[in-house]
Amino acid sequence: MAIFIDNSTKVVVQGLTGQQGSFHSLRNRDYGTAIVAGVTPGKGGQKIEGIPIFDTVSEAAVETGANVAVSYVPARFAPDGILEAADAAVGLVVCITEGIPANDMARVYKHLKRSDSTSLIGPNCPGLISPGKSNVGIIPGEICIPGPVGLVSRSGTLTYQVMHELTTMGIGQSTCVGIGGDPIVGTSFIDCLERFEQDPETKLVALIGEIGGDEEEKAADFINANMETPVVAYIAGFTAPPGKRMGHAGAIVSGSKGTAQAKAEAFEAAGVRVGKNSTEVAELVKDALASIG
Repeated sequence: MAIFIDNSTKVVVQGLTGQQGSFHSLRNRDYGTAIVAGVTPGKGGQKIEGIPIFDTVSEAAVETGANVAVSYVPARFAPDGILEAADAAVGLVVCITEGIPANDMARVYKHLKRSDSTSLIGPNCPGLISPGKSNVGIIPGEICIPGPVGLVSRSGTLTYQVMHELTTMGIGQSTCVGIGGDPIVGTSFIDCLERFEQDPETKLVALIGEIGGDEEEKAADFINANMETPVVAYIAGFTAPPGKRMGHAGAIVSGSKGTAQAKAEAFEAAGVRVGKNSTEVAELVKDALASIG
């Protein structure tokens, strides 16, 4: 098994006719992902490398059975694109787009929570991959191998780094999810932790957090109360100065809140070992897996 995506995933790409959409989608198709359709209003009836283009997500879903949508469209159009996919009853939307205003995402988030039939990963995220099964987004498949470690991260770059460290050690992954670093995202750490806890193929979870907000503290409370699956964590931003945004829109320390130290202490109090860098995280994962047997 895997979480969110697997061999049954059929992907419709919003923005397939654009440069980024076509590059990553064709690469993911080469990986083995079923890219069944693209959507660009006004270009319905065309094809990109044999993939049919539709004017709407609804048409694409009806004609191809697409159950996942991924968006590469510009920030001004992305919120409506997410809502269009949700209205077409697509079960999962992955939004790679960055720079979407928080007010727009608040509107989208409320709509999705009311309907509760479509999950959103992102925005401003690298997507997700279930190695050997499906790849939706911009994660390079060549740095992954199938295995027992689930990975969830706010940072795309650190997702890649930890995945590479694990793969170099011969430790494979069940699913790797980049949830995005914006203040408002569709899927939280807890959403992913719940799914990993229920996945029989995931024997351990690696969680990569960063400064800003309190999502890591919430995740620590959830782990302490609800998880039997071991978790190893890494928090980026121990040297970040207060009041300055570091990389992501959500990565800002305000006063004593949102610091890397506070997050690390919350995890350690929940019995989660915290690595100081990506290499140490991989070593902690290796040790934990050995102790599981």
